[in-house]
Amino acid sequence: MTDTGLGSDARGRPSETGLRVSLQEARPNDPRLADRAGEWRSAYVHIPFCAHRCPYCDFAIVDESASETSEHERYVDAVVAEIAMEGTFGGLDAVNFGGGTPSLLTVPQLRRILDALRSQFGFHENAEISLETNPEDVTPQFSENLADVGFTRMSIGAQSFDGALLGVLGRNHAVESAAGAVADARAAGFGSVSIDLIYGHPGESDASWRRTVEQAIDLPVDHISTYALTVERGTTLSREILDGAPYPDGDIQADRYELFCEKSAMAGFTRYEVSNHARDGHVCVYNLSTWAHGEYVAFGLGAHDHRHGLRSRNHRRLDRYLDAVEAGYRPRLGSESLSVFEQERDRFMLGLRLAAGTPLTGFGRAFLATGSGMRLLNARVVKVSAERVVVSDPMLTDTVAREALSVSLNDC
Repeated sequence: MTDTGLGSDARGRPSETGLRVSLQEARPNDPRLADRAGEWRSAYVHIPFCAHRCPYCDFAIVDESASETSEHERYVDAVVAEIAMEGTFGGLDAVNFGGGTPSLLTVPQLRRILDALRSQFGFHENAEISLETNPEDVTPQFSENLADVGFTRMSIGAQSFDGALLGVLGRNHAVESAAGAVADARAAGFGSVSIDLIYGHPGESDASWRRTVEQAIDLPVDHISTYALTVERGTTLSREILDGAPYPDGDIQADRYELFCEKSAMAGFTRYEVSNHARDGHVCVYNLSTWAHGEYVAFGLGAHDHRHGLRSRNHRRLDRYLDAVEAGYRPRLGSESLSVFEQERDRFMLGLRLAAGTPLTGFGRAFLATGSGMRLLNARVVKVSAERVVVSDPMLTDTVAREALSVSLNDC
């Protein structure tokens, strides 16, 4: 087997050189890369502000459409203070600013948070620093300034290349804005550029989705994330459906997904996780680490983190988050301590989403020995190869994961 440089230091975590070489030389779906990713350490920063709430969104956001004042600076102060409350964690391999709409902050505000992370934890050489953006916020100057302060990856929420569908999805940008944002990020020297797409809205036609896919893969991007439209309780979309609007069709969504996988593979993209496809050398470090059950710290409104077998979550209301931090407390809504069994279960179930699959651990053996597990094996929904469990059809991943939940500690 060819050595792809997936090296580690004396403590067993990936060395700086090993991280760089593995990303450059290993294919995104390389099992060894997936296993190494479980040892990477990341940070997530939630920026909740949005110009308005999209009809399908149930995230912890702040809808500014009716607000007359901005809490941006106060929020940045709070995030910086929260970062200073975190204990020892070690150097970071990846940082992801998500939302919400992180691109609504100014570059100096983003830099303050980035500097706080660097001061508190340190960044390993070639660490991935990623920012989620809306196309309408991206300009040549904004992109250049982001690159100057250390951002290395931009993720652009294109969602669709059908103008009418963008309106239905509640997006503010014009179709051509997404291509312009990609060009601006490229010109600024970003090492990786990604776009997000949403598929399966009842208002989307076969032809519309095909055009979106073709335009997306023709752009000079390194990574594409695709998400099936889901209906979350309490959203505008869910209320419209209760009033009689059509529900997204699962079979049509599966066809949309298969079309994308086929065309993106022909264009040089490799699926490494159910929703994520990348060119060689451009796997998203934060994404892969998360799905490989890596540890990460998280800051901001509604943020969830995972470290030392403890999962914690922050307040989802802005006033409660700010009040807690400004009073000198971690803004925790709750925490859950996971047993060794629960950690192994979670590692297995998260790993099912990876194209590389997940190692056949004791939990995996117990699951495959159950009636449900044997039926899935016999139906070839899952397979075991080289001591790894792989879901044959990624669209069935959630089904397999639900079946795995039936495994108890006694089964192991």
